[in-house]
Amino acid sequence: MGFACGIVGLPNVGKSTLFNALSATQQAEAANYPFCTIEPNVGVVGVADPRVDALVKVVKPKKTVPTTMEFVDIAGLVRGASKGEGLGNQFLANIREVNAIAHVVRCFEDENIVHVEGRIDPANDIATIDTELGLKDLESVDKRMQRAQKAMKGPEAKTEKPMFELCSKLFKALNDGIPVRAVPQTDEERILVRELQLLTSKKVMFVANVSEKNLAAAQAGKDPYVEALRKVAEKEGAPVVVISAAAEAEISTLPKEEQPEFLASLGMDEPGLNKVVRTGYDLLGLITFFTAGETEVRAWTIIKGTKAPGAAGTIHTDFERGFIKAEIIWWEDLVKLGSEAACRAAAKLHVEGKEYVMRDGDVAHFRFNV
Repeated sequence: MGFACGIVGLPNVGKSTLFNALSATQQAEAANYPFCTIEPNVGVVGVADPRVDALVKVVKPKKTVPTTMEFVDIAGLVRGASKGEGLGNQFLANIREVNAIAHVVRCFEDENIVHVEGRIDPANDIATIDTELGLKDLESVDKRMQRAQKAMKGPEAKTEKPMFELCSKLFKALNDGIPVRAVPQTDEERILVRELQLLTSKKVMFVANVSEKNLAAAQAGKDPYVEALRKVAEKEGAPVVVISAAAEAEISTLPKEEQPEFLASLGMDEPGLNKVVRTGYDLLGLITFFTAGETEVRAWTIIKGTKAPGAAGTIHTDFERGFIKAEIIWWEDLVKLGSEAACRAAAKLHVEGKEYVMRDGDVAHFRFNV
């Protein structure tokens, strides 16, 4: 099950620096799941999870496998991308393929790094990208609306009417500068929106890229550029992660034993990249369950609300097809009591059926028969 988060932004905002830092960090820290480069601009990053470390100390497995997020470093967008300017067509095509967007916004001044718009203005930068995505969606919605309108005159009228009504609503919203994700939708409309593959329907988080010297002030709410970004994010209900991509790149090259001291000098208890990854994970509505045994402790990614058979299916399709029951232990109980046998004796192991909804933090053992 793959979940991809696209890293987007104007040129020279720190996208590639962020992506490269993610790469180097995972190579340095996750020997059992190194950062895996699938293509020059695509990578799979392990999600830092202290629960995995706690389970490993108790279970002492031969192997540890974290859950992962895929990040895609998407070409920088410029004004006019919706009409093919710059690498516009490549940029827009790549966004269609990801599940969510990490929008990197420049919140630092550096006379040696040219800003494509000639000034540092986070709100304007965001508006530039939103406008280009909205214009492309407007074009897509208009074409689909016209096709539905023609089809309504024939035998497909019944099935095409809902699409025409939805496109009419979205066209008006996009024309008013409102992204599709901010338009109220019924369950039926959400299904049709997914079919349209619209760019502004993607969930977004903002990554405020600040200079290393301004990191502490930015995290304390005292950086005017970051605060301007936060005002935009609040209107969308989107999360904001403050990082210094340059500092993260430096952290990622340090030996693991030297990182805590450097982090402390920046007033940080962990790399900011961990927060970027976790925020992307949360943005997509994902949760983690675990399997834990002598062979391996492994974290598995599922969508919030997944029932036990669906979770079993992420391990192997046969597990879902022949699902009988799930033996569930809360991760803290396993860490505290020290073994599955102790949890069973203390009535902390529960047997659940097909309707059980998995929780973030469940340790599961699935029984099945095919």
